[in-house]
Amino acid sequence: VRLRLDGLALVFLLIVLGIGALVMAYSARYLSSRDVHRHTGYFVWMTLFAFAMTGLVLADDIVLLFVFWELTTLCSFFLINRSGRKASAPAVRTLIVTAIGGLILLLAVVLMVARTGTTVLHEIVAAEAWSADPAFTALVAVLVAIAALTKSAQFPFHYWLPDAMVAPTPVSAYLHAAAMVKAGIYLILVMSPAFAGNAAWQAVLMTSGLVTALLGGYLALRAVDLKQIMAYSTVGQLGFIVATIGVGTPGALAAAVLFT
Repeated sequence: VRLRLDGLALVFLLIVLGIGALVMAYSARYLSSRDVHRHTGYFVWMTLFAFAMTGLVLADDIVLLFVFWELTTLCSFFLINRSGRKASAPAVRTLIVTAIGGLILLLAVVLMVARTGTTVLHEIVAAEAWSADPAFTALVAVLVAIAALTKSAQFPFHYWLPDAMVAPTPVSAYLHAAAMVKAGIYLILVMSPAFAGNAAWQAVLMTSGLVTALLGGYLALRAVDLKQIMAYSTVGQLGFIVATIGVGTPGALAAAVLFT
């Protein structure tokens, strides 16, 4: 268990814990005061999700980061599934998309550890292997980018986020607008020092991000349900952030963090 708190982790930790605290406080009024025991599972899963996101942004071990990454997926599935029968199919679809992204990330993790000989995250990012072998770097960069795109609901995986809006409103606000979708943003920000300047990395992030920004804005304008409007606009704004990170310059990365 290797943890590290740097400036980037602190920004995302404030998002996770700050918005998490507000949503939990809101949940106390949102949920009925009667039959409180029925809501125990809800608060357990929400707290577990906050723990998972906290661990993800503090992890300085790539394997530990992957474990927390998958835990956020499981928490999302169980929280969406609490909305009754109508939520079962969207919960499964969301799980499938994000779990596929998790498997892709696992492959990337295995390749990174095998090539660099360490699981320490900051040592992997600073490894010389990325400049020594451009083809290998491009492969791992694309795998990491795809994994992040599935988590952050970017094109062509954008459809799961509006689907997940069948979840209770506090779940939608915390997981699917504020925190879980930021896991992908955090991952590409963390890995950007290793892959910045790689043509494949830039092409995937900038293309997917810009397409998602335009598509999300268009679909938000067409939507008539309030939660769908919020979902598509969230997708679109995340697209701007992803595209900005793809630029890769220090100024672009700073702008991406500020926009986040």
